[in-house]
Amino acid sequence: MKKIVIIDGGPRKTSNTASMLKQVAEGANSVNCDIEVKTVRLYDLDYKGCMSCMACKIKGKMSNVCKYKDALTPVLQEVAEADGLVLGSPNYFGEITAQMRAFLERLCFAWLSYNDYSMTAPKRMPVLLVETQNGTRESNNCNGYGSMEYCISQALAVSEKLIAYNTYQVKNYDNFELRAFSEPAKRQYREEHWEDDLQKAFDAGRRMAESLVK
Repeated sequence: MKKIVIIDGGPRKTSNTASMLKQVAEGANSVNCDIEVKTVRLYDLDYKGCMSCMACKIKGKMSNVCKYKDALTPVLQEVAEADGLVLGSPNYFGEITAQMRAFLERLCFAWLSYNDYSMTAPKRMPVLLVETQNGTRESNNCNGYGSMEYCISQALAVSEKLIAYNTYQVKNYDNFELRAFSEPAKRQYREEHWEDDLQKAFDAGRRMAESLVK
């Protein structure tokens, strides 16, 4: 059975990023019942970023899966054995969340060889990068996955990227000090684009699943 692992790096269980990833999962599940799709919420786990223990680099015991033991250990092993990977994060201060960054440190550092600077994962697989952000397409200054995107493309595959712009931040803007934003304008944008963003997420999940069963 093929397996797709979805990593949710957002804090809210029912907001923008989670909704996009839910559609990715539904798209993947629509293709073939023999594909297992598992979603992991990083905010539910107690873990740290790379501890610089160098255990993955010990001579004679090198590993391309992080050796540090905590709640992230089984997730990293699942990714190593998966056939497809989906990463999803909102953009905070123009970049992925701290939880997603810490996860990617643990994922990618074990791939890196300090002998020749190559990046080698346990296996190659298709990757989908999902981002949700408050910025508009025209005023986008987000770095997103940053240097980690390069690591992923070198070790796993050139990634497909899906970005939802100008997302709705809260249900009631009147309850918060958010005067920099025009709530009517954001509401109009959401009404015009959000369902399309969700459909793109569904389609991306379906494409990944289809590529695994060809």
